[in-house]
Amino acid sequence: MAPMNVLVLGAGMMGRAIAYDMNRSLCFDEILISDNDSRTIRSVKPFLKDTTVKVIPVDANRTHDVKKHLRTVDVAISALPYRYNYELAKIAIETNTHWVDLGGNNTIVQRQRRLSSQAKKNNVTILPDCGLAPGLVSIITRDIVDQFDTVDYVNIRVGGLPRYPQPPLNYQIVFSPYGLINEYVEDAMVLDHGKILCKKSMTELETLKFPKPFGTMEAFLTSGGCSTLPITYKKKIHYLDYKTIRYPGHCEKMKAIIELGFADEQRIDCAGQMIIPRDVFASLLTTHVPTGGEDVVLVKVHSRGTKNGRKRYRDYELIDYYDKKNNITAMMRTTGYSASITAQMIQNDTIKEHGVFCPEEIVPPGLFFEQLRKRGIILSIRERRVLS
Repeated sequence: MAPMNVLVLGAGMMGRAIAYDMNRSLCFDEILISDNDSRTIRSVKPFLKDTTVKVIPVDANRTHDVKKHLRTVDVAISALPYRYNYELAKIAIETNTHWVDLGGNNTIVQRQRRLSSQAKKNNVTILPDCGLAPGLVSIITRDIVDQFDTVDYVNIRVGGLPRYPQPPLNYQIVFSPYGLINEYVEDAMVLDHGKILCKKSMTELETLKFPKPFGTMEAFLTSGGCSTLPITYKKKIHYLDYKTIRYPGHCEKMKAIIELGFADEQRIDCAGQMIIPRDVFASLLTTHVPTGGEDVVLVKVHSRGTKNGRKRYRDYELIDYYDKKNNITAMMRTTGYSASITAQMIQNDTIKEHGVFCPEEIVPPGLFFEQLRKRGIILSIRERRVLS
């Protein structure tokens, strides 16, 4: 196989996890990780000190800078905020560089999808939405569709949480606070018998159970987690929804804060200063809500369908913990490793198609789940007959 190089854009928590996993896989000849913040670059070097990963400065806002570096690699993975993904995907197509990103915004993913013909013409594979949700849960949904002849419903439940919750929110900042706010305020997409509905986030509160020590948790509608799934499976799944898992009481508290206007993006006059409430809210979250410590990722996907003329349930459950030895959070593992696995599938020709795709369209579930297991991320799958 010809030598291949990879560039990870963004040296925050997810970017570090991607680079770390890439280094362990030994499938790329050169691994680069970049950022435009000198403090971030300095802080990432100790984390990756026992690897062969090279840390370089790249400003994602400077097109010429990005083009120069993309031309030197075969695959690029973005762990930058989602607002960069469309323009950078266009550059990747121009430089004939395969592209993987973590997604996070339905509108931007749909814009990326319009680049498919040009990507195919340039023999480039573009894969947005390759993290945890969307990403891993998208591939689980693909597996459900593959296993059943018809699918009645798919209920996706995901949460990134502190292992040891602290009041008042019983939450831990495991990714960008702006991303968290976005999930809570943008409408959630629900597929309901051929219709794609937009429902208000932080509604349809429910409880669900996990093994000890978690027990009863709550879940509610949020945006972004199912991304393109309602579109991809509009004719194959009768009902599909996505909810975020939290410790009991979180939804009520956060909903009250948002209803008071703390997530608004319009400037307001505050004691003679023009401020954006969402910026203040994000700053307060990172100041007063834990940003470190042991975390856990909970995933539960419940489905029902028909197989060989009989109704069956098919359930998926995942509980992943903070990696104490390597100081890698559960969210970094489930998000960053998922993106790394997907990029490696492009590198080793498991994924050969060119164009713009989302994970449910192109990532083989069995091989993906096997790679998760090799990293100690265990997805439990149980299928059982529906008792009449």
